Amino acid sequence: MLTNWKTIRDLDASAVRYSVEQVEAATAADLDRPTPCAGWTLGDLLTHLVAQHRGFAAAAAGHGDDLQRWAAPSSGADALRDYRSAADEAVTAFAAVETPDSPFRLPEFGAPEPFPAVLAIGFHAVDYLVHAWDVAATLGRQLTPDDDLVEGLLPLVLAVPDDAERTKPGAAFAPAVPAPADASPLDRVLAALGRTPDWKPA
Repeated sequence: MLTNWKTIRDLDASAVRYSVEQVEAATAADLDRPTPCAGWTLGDLLTHLVAQHRGFAAAAAGHGDDLQRWAAPSSGADALRDYRSAADEAVTAFAAVETPDSPFRLPEFGAPEPFPAVLAIGFHAVDYLVHAWDVAATLGRQLTPDDDLVEGLLPLVLAVPDDAERTKPGAAFAPAVPAPADASPLDRVLAALGRTPDWKPA
């Protein structure tokens, strides 16, 4: 599993940058588009992404238990407008964390104990790489992240348990799907986290 402190923050910042690029290609007319996240429109996904950025930023500052910090924007249009600032808020907050074992309280993960910063930021990095792809796929765009980013996060992705928790309502990821033997590193990430790499909007 990836545990290098500087590396994980760099990888997270890179994943977030890709997500910003994809979100900023969207317009208000795209908000009702279906996404690879079952049952979610692009507007739904963006409100989730902004809320998570702000919640993780609060956790980095020691306020993760404050559920108001995890509140979603009132609309997809608000999230589209505010996405870059929320993303910057998270990256800036992570850069200010002093040690890899600083506690992050993440109430949405359902764990009573805090996570060490290095692991929490790893969760964030994986989430935003995959969600950058979700947004790109929704818009009919291609996501071509740096190999260093994808290969750097792949060990963390493969360490995510593929168990019954993934079948529960609200699970972060769907059960893994098979990946071809010659799948690219990005397609391996997507398949391991329950995405179909060749997904297209209906």
